[in-house]
Amino acid sequence: MASIGQIVNPTSGSDALSRARQRAALVPDCLVEAKRIANTVIAGWHGRRKRGIGENFWQFRPYAEGESLSRIDWRRSARDDHTYVREREWEAAHTIWLWCDMSPSMMYKSSYGNVSKESRALVVMLALAEILARSGERIGCPGIMEPASARNAAERLAAALMHTPLTGGLPETAMIRGWSDLVLIGDFLDDAAAIMERLGPLARRGLRGHVVEIADPAEEIFPYSGRTEFTDPETGAKLVSGRAEHIREAYRNAYLARRDSLGQSLRHLGWTFASHRTDHLASEALVAVHMYLSGMPAKATHGGQL
Repeated sequence: MASIGQIVNPTSGSDALSRARQRAALVPDCLVEAKRIANTVIAGWHGRRKRGIGENFWQFRPYAEGESLSRIDWRRSARDDHTYVREREWEAAHTIWLWCDMSPSMMYKSSYGNVSKESRALVVMLALAEILARSGERIGCPGIMEPASARNAAERLAAALMHTPLTGGLPETAMIRGWSDLVLIGDFLDDAAAIMERLGPLARRGLRGHVVEIADPAEEIFPYSGRTEFTDPETGAKLVSGRAEHIREAYRNAYLARRDSLGQSLRHLGWTFASHRTDHLASEALVAVHMYLSGMPAKATHGGQL
């Protein structure tokens, strides 16, 4: 049968150099697409609320060790076994860290998807940077760009991405301070327990997290049949199945169980989670994440399909 998917990697040379060149070529187009999507989404948007030291109530959040006891809302804390702080609304800049995975698995694109996972992740991240920068937020990217409040934050981030060594896996977060938001965009195909081992400490430090899983349709529906050779893009390991259709149900059950487990674990931390397929519009993921950041209920549920 004809090939269903491929790893997008046309440039010759060493693997690291090839991927660096490809990303440098990809980013400008992604930035143009991101601005187009941002302009579409932001049309008619009348700003968003922000938390701070103003008059209006914003939200309750868990108390962090070392904070003043005067900030504790004892009435809310008495409802369960946790201690909560009442936050107020304030129109001031807030720091939001954006990150997308650049692992080899993100370069996959099947004939069912519109773009590679890497391309969609970059577009969503840059479009989010564009919208948040217009709202006056401080935008940063762990290990790539220090937080900055500037109208051209998306352009700055794009330029930084073009000149940054390739890395995979979750980002280093030691540089993140204070009560910030962290948006993570990737395929998150690693074991859910291993992912939570990295993310759990971040939540306990007070970071609000928003995780967007980018998936190619073929990864979810498993359209393969007959003799099929599967290649792990991270390790190069190969698996040959004589009758791929015979393992379709078991694969899909395992794939969806991994997603559900990750989503439930993140919600337990107070983080948000949503999955987005590359055959859907990028604006769907953008709107959902922006609404999560705004403290408004998104159209899709946590862990829902975007």
